[in-house]
Amino acid sequence: MQNLQTMEEIDAFINEHELTLLYISKVGCSVCHGLLPQVESLLLNYPNIKTGHIESTQVPEVAGRFNIFAVPVILVFVEGKEYLREARIVHMDLFEEKLNKIYKNMVG
Repeated sequence: MQNLQTMEEIDAFINEHELTLLYISKVGCSVCHGLLPQVESLLLNYPNIKTGHIESTQVPEVAGRFNIFAVPVILVFVEGKEYLREARIVHMDLFEEKLNKIYKNMVG
């Protein structure tokens, strides 16, 4: 996952890639740090998804930009538009089903 540290980097990252996943977390969030390895492992099956990690304490304006009220948050963008959002408690099997549908529609 690429670390994104400014809103400019985040916007460019979303717009430069067809399929993008952003993982937004916070320092000291045990749920955030426990979920991240599971998401990274799952993404090995989806090589065409570009992934970025945002530490919300480093980029506080990310909360307002994406209407985030709790972390962790996973946002999936297709051609710059948000298609999937998972927040707080993420059920990995359901998330994988949704992600798989999006991926198959875009990649085949």
